[in-house]
Amino acid sequence: MEEDSIFPRVPVGQWAESIIDWLTTNVAALFDFIDLTVGWLVDTLNAALLSPPSIVIILVLTLIAWLVRSWQFAVATPVGFALVAGMGQWENAMLTLSLVIIATMVAVVIAVPIGIAAARSAWVSGAVRPLLDFMQTMPAFVYLIPAIIFFSVGAVPGVVATVIFSLPPGVRLTELGIRQVDSETVEAGAAFGATPRQILRGIQLPLATPTIMAGINQVIMLALSMVVIAGMVGADGLGKEVVSAISTLNIPLGVEAGLGVVILAIFLDRTTAALGNPGDYPGSLRRIVQRATNRS
Repeated sequence: MEEDSIFPRVPVGQWAESIIDWLTTNVAALFDFIDLTVGWLVDTLNAALLSPPSIVIILVLTLIAWLVRSWQFAVATPVGFALVAGMGQWENAMLTLSLVIIATMVAVVIAVPIGIAAARSAWVSGAVRPLLDFMQTMPAFVYLIPAIIFFSVGAVPGVVATVIFSLPPGVRLTELGIRQVDSETVEAGAAFGATPRQILRGIQLPLATPTIMAGINQVIMLALSMVVIAGMVGADGLGKEVVSAISTLNIPLGVEAGLGVVILAIFLDRTTAALGNPGDYPGSLRRIVQRATNRS
């Protein structure tokens, strides 16, 4: 079917290609720096998670689960990760965990300052909002094209695409959390002579922490949802196993790798939720220690 001649051809794709070609030619040094830095971070965290025996890592994760949430979660944690190890997916799970951690750290470092700026400036908020809408609605696979061009294949393009895809909720919920802080509380701080920086650090950020942590939780969940897509560009881990299972119609491998992603997702989701609302979990080790200290 012929295209309607009423509308002229708009070569948006060619414009995007020209921009990417220009960036590849003129900003290659920056991309090389990002490639080396992110690659080093991923490799270092991979070594940290895979060097100790799996039982040591499981015990550490169990302690974290009890520290921030409850003894029930601490009991379920080793059971879940022991199942991952029993399925032969321990190494892949740790590779995936390191990718998610690095991508989340980068996304949070970028998202929180932008969210703060958006909360304090209507102009910044208006400028950032359409960009965030674009980032959230663009199909995630599209991000892989420039990522592969800039960084070749491997973990780095997977991390970069994951950061772009998971960034928006961190910005939105940081802005929302700060805007929701009671204006009278902020005015009281200003009345006592606090500077805007002091108000931000001492009033707004502490009161907005539950909402900001909810944003970080969403960043982590979106990062995990990108695991399979990252596996398509050569990032090692559970995503690569899922891609392999799809290409070979290997049902056992697909189920085991998928279950590994689910267990990781549950652990990270419950942990970050507890960090955002520590008062909701009186059975956590942290709260138990605090009560014991207060009594003494």
